[in-house]
Amino acid sequence: MRSVTYSMGVSLDGYIAGPDGGITAPPPDEEIFRLVTDEIRQLGVHLLGRKLYETMLYWETADQDRTLDDAELEWAAIWNPLPKVVFSTTLPAVRGNARLAAAGGLAEEIERCRAEPGEGDIAIGGATLAAEAAALGLIDEYRARVYPVLVGGGVPFFPQRQRRVDLELVETRTFSSPVVYLRYRVAR
Repeated sequence: MRSVTYSMGVSLDGYIAGPDGGITAPPPDEEIFRLVTDEIRQLGVHLLGRKLYETMLYWETADQDRTLDDAELEWAAIWNPLPKVVFSTTLPAVRGNARLAAAGGLAEEIERCRAEPGEGDIAIGGATLAAEAAALGLIDEYRARVYPVLVGGGVPFFPQRQRRVDLELVETRTFSSPVVYLRYRVAR
């Protein structure tokens, strides 16, 4: 069965975006970009909230950007054909290899994705969508690229909820930059 993963860059105090809404992490260096590319390569489908979808629209035509390096072009070549499901009540339509989520909700959409033929994990992208998936107990793995910065508030990586979730450490990695990668599986 396909695993549901949630992977983001996060500040040491647990935020994916600071109080001003800015992303907590600087642009990834070569090692971190390779890690993110390898994660995307393992996916069968990516579920996105509206804000993340709109941010990622850049990549739909990025291959036309002559300033991109080979690693960025490789990432775009993997990202663009990847099926995407967008959760939005305000977007009338989506572009590229994306579709709007069915009216049934997140749990039903994940079950639909798990039932479809094909391989690869199901990624959750966007803090609001990830919080909903976590509250429903639908996330199988948490992957955090921890950046050495304290932002003091903002959008949390881990949603605030009233239930305990035990995790098993799967992998750690320290990069030549001061970033640490942590990968945990939900203990079942």
